[in-house]
Amino acid sequence: MSIAIIGGGAAGFFAAINAAEQHPGTRVVILERTGNFLAKVKISGGGRCNVTNACFEPKELVKNYPRGSKELLSCFYRFQPKDTTQWFSERGVELQAEADGRMFPVSNSSQTIIECFMGEAHKLGVEIITNADISSFAPIENGEAGWRITYNDTSIDADKLIIASGSNENIWDMLAELGYTIVPPVPSLFTFNCNDSRIGGLPGVSVANAVVGIKESNIKQNGPVLITHWGFSGPAILKLSAWGARELAERDYACTLVVNWMGQFSPEQVFEKLIGEKRQSPNKKIHAHAMFELPQRLWESLLASIGIAPEKMWNDIAKDSLRKLADELTRGQFTVSGKAQFKEEFVTCGGVDLKQVDCKTMQSKLHKNLFFAGEVLNIDGITGGFNFQAAWTTAYIASGI
Repeated sequence: MSIAIIGGGAAGFFAAINAAEQHPGTRVVILERTGNFLAKVKISGGGRCNVTNACFEPKELVKNYPRGSKELLSCFYRFQPKDTTQWFSERGVELQAEADGRMFPVSNSSQTIIECFMGEAHKLGVEIITNADISSFAPIENGEAGWRITYNDTSIDADKLIIASGSNENIWDMLAELGYTIVPPVPSLFTFNCNDSRIGGLPGVSVANAVVGIKESNIKQNGPVLITHWGFSGPAILKLSAWGARELAERDYACTLVVNWMGQFSPEQVFEKLIGEKRQSPNKKIHAHAMFELPQRLWESLLASIGIAPEKMWNDIAKDSLRKLADELTRGQFTVSGKAQFKEEFVTCGGVDLKQVDCKTMQSKLHKNLFFAGEVLNIDGITGGFNFQAAWTTAYIASGI
């Protein structure tokens, strides 16, 4: 038997290794269109590789997927982060969890994951063909007799074909010609461009637990927010971009971002605390010490934005000004004028419609012996190792052919 895999990324390699391991004697071939395989693995997590997340309960795990959560539930009962951790451990790569649940190799280097994959592929005899420019793939007798893949003016036949090509529009176009519905791709996991004096000059300042939302919709997320040279980033912003990916694309990434720097505190609760501070410290300068554990520079900037001068004492501030401050702290509005890519890590919302895939096997419902894994599917997760986990899970299931 022979298995061909289009795509030499995370899902492609994971599918190839598991297929070769589960089906000894089978010819397994990876066809990678570039000269660099596992490129996203290399840059993930700032070069540390955020392999997965320490969320070991499938019903909780699926809550981190804006698209694909329903279909992934049964998949995660078969292969989830606990299985991923064990898989790597059995191959000499230990993972460790950080406080936020993200899991990295103890080496803190993505090269460890790459070397693991390359070593396993070599040991199992997986063939890797780079610079393979796929021009077509077609079923032989509707897939009953396998698939013919044409690349670089040559072709190979395979009994089974796994497509793990990621966000490759050429492959999506070829699939569309075969009758597949491709949910139009739009970016997910991106940061927000915002030119606003309140955050100008504050790149690097972060708030540990803010709530952010889009004024024009009901989408909200909480978590750390980071101020950057171009606007807003951090886990809360990235989660917001993932859940609002399609809506924000329709708006051409122009919207009003509402920020509650106080997390879950309401304007009234914050106002009462400000009144309490005014009573306790009437003769102290309001700029001198930031309240609510806010970064000092952000506190000063927000005070200035509502006209409270640095020399003002708490006793000088009228209740109306404190109400304005409470509003600014809990529902400040910022004009977003576009998106910026999240470093070099790019996740796409969109792909092969999951209605056309049997997620018990990851086999196509339209053609026999055609399987899908990874980001080629309309599945995407928020930041934190969830996208890699979807790749491992779908690839593992697809490899069980």
